[in-house]
Amino acid sequence: MTASCPECDASITLAEGTVEGEIITCPDCAAELEVVSVNPPELALAPEVGEDWGE
Repeated sequence: MTASCPECDASITLAEGTVEGEIITCPDCAAELEVVSVNPPELALAPEVGEDWGE
């Protein structure tokens, strides 16, 4: 199963057993992507984890 990178539009083959919420890295542009759907396969830019600086 393949999906397109939302950053560079590269075609990414998703491994067998990929699940929603999994974070993968685009092999072309190195963007961190979140699997938002497996049927149909859909990727989105992974949310960045920000520093809370103890707040």
